[in-house]
Amino acid sequence: MEITQIEQEHKGYFKASENDTEAGRMTYSWAGKDKFIIDHTEVNPAFNGRGVGKQLVLAAVDFARNKQIKIIPLCPFAKSVFEKNPDLGDVL
Repeated sequence: MEITQIEQEHKGYFKASENDTEAGRMTYSWAGKDKFIIDHTEVNPAFNGRGVGKQLVLAAVDFARNKQIKIIPLCPFAKSVFEKNPDLGDVL
């Protein structure tokens, strides 16, 4: 599974792909210079049950840690990943 980040002006997304097929996408919007909001996570039904959504959230966490910024998980799925994994709380 390959995760890529596409940065746009005030928004962006992380995309999971496998063999040129999009497995999932997680979108975000910037809320200032030091935090971003995860607003939506979507997984291709063909990839359900393979942890694609969690991989996307973890990619966002890695990005936030590297840039020393914070995440606001408004997306219900992303919020549940943070609730189930307290070790990710440093980026909240």
